[in-house]
Formats: sequence, C-alpha cells, structure tokens
Amino acid sequence: MTELLQRSTSPSVETDRLAVDTLRFLAVDMVQAANSGHPGMPMGAAPMAWALWSRHLRHDPAAPDWADRDRFVLSAGHGSALLYGLLHIFGYDLPEAELRSFRQLGSRTPGHPEFGHTAGVECTTGPLGQGLGMAVGMALAERMEHARYPEITGHHTYAIVGDGCLMEGISHEAASLAGHLGLGRLVVLWDDNSITIDGAVDRSCSDDQAARFAAYGWHTQTVADGTDVDAVDAAITRAKADPRPSFIAVRTMIGHGAPGVAGTSKAHGSPLGEELAAEAKRLAGWEHAPFAVPEQVRAVCDELAAAGAREHDAWDAAVAAYTPERAAEFHRSQARRLPDGLGDALLAVAGDAPRATRQSSQACLKAVTALMPELVGGSADLAGSTGTATGGAVVTRDDYSGSTIAFGIREFGMAAVMNGLSLHGGFRVYGSTFLAFADYLRPALRLAALMRQPVIHVLTHDSIAVGEDGPTHQPVEQIESLRLIPGLQVLRPADDAETARAWRLALERTNGPTALILSRQSLPQTTPLDDLGPRVAVELVATGSEVGLGVEVAKALTAEGYDVRLVSAMDRSTYVADPHATTVSLEAGSTMGWKGVVDLAIGIDEFGTCGPGDEVMAHHGFTVPVVVERIREHLRYLR
Repeated sequence: MTELLQRSTSPSVETDRLAVDTLRFLAVDMVQAANSGHPGMPMGAAPMAWALWSRHLRHDPAAPDWADRDRFVLSAGHGSALLYGLLHIFGYDLPEAELRSFRQLGSRTPGHPEFGHTAGVECTTGPLGQGLGMAVGMALAERMEHARYPEITGHHTYAIVGDGCLMEGISHEAASLAGHLGLGRLVVLWDDNSITIDGAVDRSCSDDQAARFAAYGWHTQTVADGTDVDAVDAAITRAKADPRPSFIAVRTMIGHGAPGVAGTSKAHGSPLGEELAAEAKRLAGWEHAPFAVPEQVRAVCDELAAAGAREHDAWDAAVAAYTPERAAEFHRSQARRLPDGLGDALLAVAGDAPRATRQSSQACLKAVTALMPELVGGSADLAGSTGTATGGAVVTRDDYSGSTIAFGIREFGMAAVMNGLSLHGGFRVYGSTFLAFADYLRPALRLAALMRQPVIHVLTHDSIAVGEDGPTHQPVEQIESLRLIPGLQVLRPADDAETARAWRLALERTNGPTALILSRQSLPQTTPLDDLGPRVAVELVATGSEVGLGVEVAKALTAEGYDVRLVSAMDRSTYVADPHATTVSLEAGSTMGWKGVVDLAIGIDEFGTCGPGDEVMAHHGFTVPVVVERIREHLRYLR
C-alpha cells in the first residue's frame, strides 16, 4: 500500500541538532550510569538514526505490534543505548527510569536488545550479522504478505549494521538471497566508522562493501558525512524509490564529539568517564541535566508519533473494508490460530507400509499446507531429500504469492531469514537441511529459542544409517547438542503416527521452535506401543529410527524370559524412567545425555563409517544380537 497520510512535521535544522545530541547524550548517560556498555556507536550513528526515524519510519508507539508498521532492526545490537533512546523520545513504553536502569537486573533496557522484553524492539540482536538476516526475512515477509493482502500491506524494513555485521559470513548468505529475490523495500544503513574492538578495520578487512552489495544486485549509495541529516534523508528517499534492496554506506566517527577517544577503538565498549562525558557535553553546548529530553524534541516526536497513529487508524479502516471472511482469515494467521480440521488431516497420513519418517513428514506437510496458506518455507537446496517438496509455487522476485522458498545452500542465512519471517507475523515458517548440518544454522536456532519464535526445523538423515556419504554426513552428537538449547522442542518420531503427532505438536506450539529429527531409511510402523504396562524388570527406551530395533530386541529378551517394556520417547524431555526397572536407552547418537537418565545407554560416541547404511549400523553394534548381549551383560553385572 502507498503512504496513507502525509506527515505535517518536518523538523528544523535546530531541532535536528537538538535531537541528535539528545540521542548521543542519553546513550552516554545510560552507559555512564551502568558503568558498562558501548557509547561509541550511538554517538556516531545518532544522525542517521534520527534522519530515519523522523523522516521515514511509519510506526505507532501506542501500538508497537501494528501489522503494517515499518520494521527497524538494530543489527549492531551492542549500540542498544541508541535504540532505547529512540524508543524513549518517541513515546514507547520506556520511561526515564528504565534508561537509568540500563543493563541492570530486571530492567527493560538489557545490554543487547531483546524481542518480547522491550516494547518496540523487533528482534533480539547482538550476535553480529543475524539482525541483517532477520531484516531480510522481515522484508521477504512483507512482499509475501503484500501478494496475499495488497490492500493493507506496504511497509519498509530498515536496518543499521556495523562492520562486524558485514564481516560475519551470514551477511553474505542473507544479502545474496535478498538481492536474488529483489526485496526493494529493504534499506540497510552501514555505520561505516572504520573501527572494530581491536582497532582499525583495515587491520583485518579491506573489502569494498558497496561493490560487494552491488554484485548481489543491490542499489548502493555513499553518504560522505554521516552528521548531515539531510544527506542521509535524501539517500533513504532515493533508496525507497529504487526497486532493488538498498545499501547505504554512511561515513561516521565512532564516539563523535568525545575528545581523545573519538575515531578510536577506545570509544567502542567502555564508558567515557565523568570528566570526558562532561567535556563532550561542553563542546556540544549541551547544558541539560543527565537523561534530559528538551521540550522541543519531545514535541516534534509527539507529533510524529501522532502522525503514525493516524496512519494506523487509516489502516484499520482498510482492514475493516475487507469481507468478514477475508478479514477473519487475515486475523487468524496474524494470531497464529490453527485452522479447523488440522488434526484429522494429519491422522489421515498414517499408513501400514514401512517408510522413512522424512517421507511421513512430507505427507504431513502436504496435508497441512492445503489447510494453512500461511505455512511457508523450504530447504537449503535439499527439498527432494528432506521431504519438503510440497508442490507449492516457488517465491520469485516477480511473484511472491508462492509458499515455497528456495533458500539455496545457505543454512545459517536460511535460519535467520526464518526468524525474520516469523517475527514479522502472519506466517508459520519451516526450513530444512540434513541433521549433520544443523551446526551451520545453530546460532540462529539458538536466537529463535531466545525469542520464543515457533519456527520449525526439519532435520533429516538422522544417524549413521545415512551410510555411504560417510562420517561427514552422519550425525552423532547433533541430537544431543540440540537438546541442550533451552526452549527448543526436539522431536524424533518413529513412524507415520508419531510423525503426524510431532507435526501437530510443532504447529500447536507458539512460544518456541521445534526440531523434527527424521530418518533417511525406511522404518516399520511400530506405534502405538504399550508403554503403560505392569512393573517390569527391564525398561527399554528408544527414539525415532531405533524404535523398530527396540521392538525386535524386546521380543528377543521376552523370549528368554525377561519382563520387558519398550517405550518410544519421541520427546526425550517428557520421558520419566521407571525407578523399579533396569532402564536401557537405545539411540544411534551420543550417549552423554542419556547417561544421566538411564542405567545403560546404548548409542555411538565416535564418528561413523562409510558404507551401506545397514552395514554401518551393524558395524557400530546396532543389531538385535549385539544389543541383547549388551543388556544381558549389564544385568549379569547388576547381580
């Protein structure tokens, strides 16, 4: 949608100067009060941030979750004091007391911005580069939502990035995808201050960043003087007019105005100190008390906020003009409510013939996609192998209406973009790769858990049964390492029925991510299992691919006279060991986590071996005779 209302306010040169100094010295005061933080970035980047927020950003501080607001991502999250200052002066729910509590326990102003913790913070940033990746996801979500609801969708996504964001490899993955998809409503401003923590950027990097982004297919510009608010404003205006994603290199000075440290790494991560802070204020002619916001600045920000509220009201009217059915569908997807009939559709997936759980998952995904047009996703160039080829149209730069995203071979970028899509709202998101390559995307998966985003990671080829591709592709420690991430639901289903249940659990969850661990090889249909029987001597607990093996082991032990119960622990976190039985786990992965849960953990604590999958499993002891003997030996030891 086009701009709904023209703003009446155009800040004067004097207001610009006052506002920029307000942001600078709020940051200085916050860091000084905490005796901790990063004053340099806010002092240098304040003019570009003010130019963006006062001239371009469409937002309503009274409604931080308005669906068609512009998104602002501070990818250089260590400069959080700049963001908190902006939120404060524009009237978000962040009073002066919170600024004074910067970085303190229980405050809404933590050291790095945290989504869900502070009103107006669009995503958790700090791990450098991930903010850029999430901004790409938000910009993609805007285009995809516009294709579905063009009358009520038409916002921009803005991000401020630093040198660290651009050096991290994820910046390549995300920027490449954004250029390929032609995300023209994405504008990235680079805080080009030539300084990193250890010193000058040219100690470690000599990239021509503008040329690099131009090679990705971005529109690029340079603002030679980052203190020139009008120049930054003009550059953003040109960026918004170009159909390509835009990269604006804004030359700044870290610690601007702080004598002796400005332009050096000393301004990066330490308080200025009382004397230097006072001298910087004196040189700027700043005579206000700590944490003060001049009335002139407050008045302009209030009027800008009111203009945003009017735009929000006009948007509400546009939504109200929809038919009741169309409006209801929009609100359902925004609220992440599941459609009727989902459970029945998933139950219908179960069959009798053996098949890999990646194939069971594909059947589930196709069934769900037919009911949930907001379910979107894809794979890291592995759709055929991971079972995520649903037949849905692929999103392209010419048509964003599809549900399939070709992420390319960009696991880390994929996971960050998934987070951005989810944070944007209106979509449920999945992505897929081989389990062994979860290590490539783990940092973004960790952030998804930290932000409680319900993204779904389909991770297949779950064990050494991968076989011929050898140990580089055979996961051993990955399942256990994923279980260590707080808030991540890790599900390893054994067959059709459990896979359908796993998908339902993943979709019903709205406060955190899910990892579905799926097999490459065919598995028998084993469930439901009777795991609630009477007291037994041996409780055998297996997951996923090993449940079928567990069935045969239990049969063999029972034939020898043992009382055995087999438990399928799709979600290990819900398993409670029988205190009266000898408990044995069976999982083709690291035994480290199981050792604290059961009496005997049978798994693999070494890398795998190249060869046909069944031969590799047998080589590492995953056969009925070997497992039965290990259990017998353990029971003899207990006697």
